Amino acid sequence: MTTSSHRLRTFGTAGAVPAAPAAAPAAVPAARPGEAEVPHEPAGDVRSDVYLQVQASPEFQEIRRRYRDFVFPMSALFLAWYLAYVLASTMARGLMGHRIVGEFNVAFAFGLAQFASTFAVTWLYARHASRKRDRAALDLRWDTQERFR
Repeated sequence: MTTSSHRLRTFGTAGAVPAAPAAAPAAVPAARPGEAEVPHEPAGDVRSDVYLQVQASPEFQEIRRRYRDFVFPMSALFLAWYLAYVLASTMARGLMGHRIVGEFNVAFAFGLAQFASTFAVTWLYARHASRKRDRAALDLRWDTQERFR
């Protein structure tokens, strides 16, 4: 029983027509016209074994190490920067209320710096990934795919 027909029977909408049964899915062709048929994929256990081997490989561990070496310190630094803003806003009101130019005060500058630092961290992450991890991850991906052929 579909959800919509169940609702019709449960709540009894006047004049409503029960939902029609879903059509059977169309058959998927073995291969596209003009292409050779794809060879049978390895069984689930073989695929699992390959992925476990890749995970244990020195190449994969190096990619993970490079990721952790960037992400954990950057996350700690950004969290400290954010907490400094929050703590300064609650505990150093005199400092945060100090006017810099007109109505523009330290708190407002600090808040805008939070946005700027978010974009800076995003840019640094993308730069780090493209320089330190992307090529190695792509090579590992191709090697993994080759094991399935």
